[in-house]
Amino acid sequence: MKRIYFLTLIATVFMMPLFSSAQSNMVYNAGLEEWDDANTPTGWNKYENISQESTIVHEGSYSAAQISASSSKKFRQNIQGVVPGTTYTVSFWFLDNDPAAKCRIWSYWLKADGSYLDDNAEELRPSTFSVDNPDWQHFVVQVTAPDSAAKFRFEVRAYKESGNTGGKVYYDDFYFGTEEQVLPEPSNYPTDFTATAYKVFIDLSWTDAAGDQLPTGYLIYGYKDGVDMPVPTDGFPVEDDDDWSDGIASGNVPFGMNSVRVDGLDANTTYHFVIYPFTNAGENIDYKTDGTPPTASATTENVELIEYWDFDDEFGPWNAYDVAGEQHWEVKEYNGNKFAKMSGYQGGSHANEDWLISGPYSLPTDTPVFFNFDNSYKYDGEPLKFYVSTNYDGSGNPNDFEWTDLSDEATWSEGNYTWANSGDIDLSNFGGSAIYLAFKYTSTDEASSTWKIDNTMLFKNITTGVNDIENAEISVFPNPARDVINVNTNAEGVVSVADLTGKTVMTEAVNKGENRLNISNLHPGVYFVILKTSENNFKAEKLIVK
Repeated sequence: MKRIYFLTLIATVFMMPLFSSAQSNMVYNAGLEEWDDANTPTGWNKYENISQESTIVHEGSYSAAQISASSSKKFRQNIQGVVPGTTYTVSFWFLDNDPAAKCRIWSYWLKADGSYLDDNAEELRPSTFSVDNPDWQHFVVQVTAPDSAAKFRFEVRAYKESGNTGGKVYYDDFYFGTEEQVLPEPSNYPTDFTATAYKVFIDLSWTDAAGDQLPTGYLIYGYKDGVDMPVPTDGFPVEDDDDWSDGIASGNVPFGMNSVRVDGLDANTTYHFVIYPFTNAGENIDYKTDGTPPTASATTENVELIEYWDFDDEFGPWNAYDVAGEQHWEVKEYNGNKFAKMSGYQGGSHANEDWLISGPYSLPTDTPVFFNFDNSYKYDGEPLKFYVSTNYDGSGNPNDFEWTDLSDEATWSEGNYTWANSGDIDLSNFGGSAIYLAFKYTSTDEASSTWKIDNTMLFKNITTGVNDIENAEISVFPNPARDVINVNTNAEGVVSVADLTGKTVMTEAVNKGENRLNISNLHPGVYFVILKTSENNFKAEKLIVK
């Protein structure tokens, strides 16, 4: 599943100012001290598998116990009187120490007519669940009501755990209001903090911190070699910063989100990361800095992106073409994750042929180019296909043009909406051509699978490996340059100049030693000067044309 971007999507929940006025708890019977009967807490709208509990309580005389079953069980109260633009604190206490049950919050803002709003999905509908712990745990988050909000659905849910049912989780002391709750410092750091390089991204993951006091969220610092590891200070929130020019960046993520992707990175560069849990916000923010915070490091690959798209902003470079059927490609969202989705099912299976096409892309002749994507599917039906065309016109029916089937070059999902990465599909055979990329979906009246596509990436290697670095050398000066450059090489061969899309804009044979190239026809911008020797070794240098 796609990880949510670190440093580009800002969790604004953490930077809220202190409130000038406070509103008392808007949850009715928030402490669960009132019951109509042993299974009906007074004032609550839905209470599946709920029972009154008098022994295991956080405060007061009673709490609510909820028993897990084969499907999720809900405990809910709809709260009236929400004011758009107002920041609210949402909190409750829970106890989960049963291997046959787990829980999480699953709440929504509602319009006046009761329809759902998707705002604050990461905070109010997290992808993670509670973890067994003998102590009561405190969930708290601050969120701002969206413009059309009139109500708040405060809901928690119990789930089976590892296939086991009949276990219990306990709830107590719910709160929804504008009074800021000042919490103590988090008890512990998160564990299993790891960094994994993926092209020019780095994926971070960790296991949420446990203990008596859970964090409100996490501050993650990233820094390059030669920069000292920073340490935050209580009372001074660290804002999100995606500018790496000073060798350091930062991002805030909510508790419950335990994986992020770091973007905006340089190729072939080592980055280090440190994670600090915190509670509260504003001048009350309390970072855990004692002991040793978890750290992780990774080095990006030596590649250059030609095109990357995660469908967070609709289709972007991709275009849907419907050949047959009433269904079509859509951008959908699940648990805060957006992707392209196609299904021929709508009240039953329907025959469809639907293409998702991107391009054109001009591929270089002297640098390997690859395509990579994430995919998942569910239900029986025709497999998704991946094609490349060198003669598609960009707008017509794709069946009227020639396509090369590269489906067998990709790794596909095993089903049940399990995400798989395609692996790097080699497009070097299309070097020197302008190509289009396409996914083709088909379904019938008898069978219609559902497919999801995400994180499409077209990229090229900057070099072809260790041997290239050892056997080919090139230097370019002056750099930046305007009309002429001097190219110094350790071998004869061919020098190509390519722009950032991978398009080769000039090619010239060179001798060993110094060569003079006229670049007066190049537009200002960033290019790569690539040496290809007679032994098929490559070396590239970046060039800035003024």
